[in-house]
Amino acid sequence: MAKKVNKKRAALLEKIEVEKKYSVEEATNLLPELKSAKFDETVEVALNLNVDPRHADQMLRGSVVLPNGTGKVVRVAVFAKDDKADEAKAAGADLVGSDDLIDAIKDGNIDFDTVIATPNMMGTLGKVARILGPKGLMPNPKTGTVTMDVAKAVTEAKGGKVNFRTDKKGNIHAGIGKVSFGAEKIKENFETFLQTINKAKPASAKGRYILNGALSLTMSPAVTLDTAELMDIKAKA
Repeated sequence: MAKKVNKKRAALLEKIEVEKKYSVEEATNLLPELKSAKFDETVEVALNLNVDPRHADQMLRGSVVLPNGTGKVVRVAVFAKDDKADEAKAAGADLVGSDDLIDAIKDGNIDFDTVIATPNMMGTLGKVARILGPKGLMPNPKTGTVTMDVAKAVTEAKGGKVNFRTDKKGNIHAGIGKVSFGAEKIKENFETFLQTINKAKPASAKGRYILNGALSLTMSPAVTLDTAELMDIKAKA
């Protein structure tokens, strides 16, 4: 039995040409017209890459700082001591500590969105890796969250840094802003995100790199993108 489509979704679907492969400009101009919720919906990107994450050299994991931020208030916890703890506090970290934070996490107090740690604190963090790992909160050098430059890491996390990684099927999902940003800022954020994904293409990945791509809002249908154009978006020299 076909799934029944409610009136609101049906109205949104009428604004999208289902068979069309939209250019980035067309898609980002269309997104504001697809707003239907009372809250400020997130702009979401979904990509399916021609990679095999079972091979370590084809597992994409990294981060990108978006030029217009994410529109989200990000709470940052930093595991550091002494001078590095002071630097983190000065940069605006919401929580800074070591063993005290470990105890709080063990008690179920996870009132943060991102975790940053200095390398010498990773042994301590191992005590709660089974708690943070499944939530995607465990710091990792590939995303710049294990670093001695905690001030920079905190500033980036607060200013619009997005982490990404491929799942078992080569898919990447990420939020890249809010619909209230408007088409131009959404386009800037999306192109910056794509530049990073294209730059991260594994040398061992052959053939068409981006198989499918789409943009959507939290409550909207997806807008299918022209993958040939997506692969042509490179970082400016």
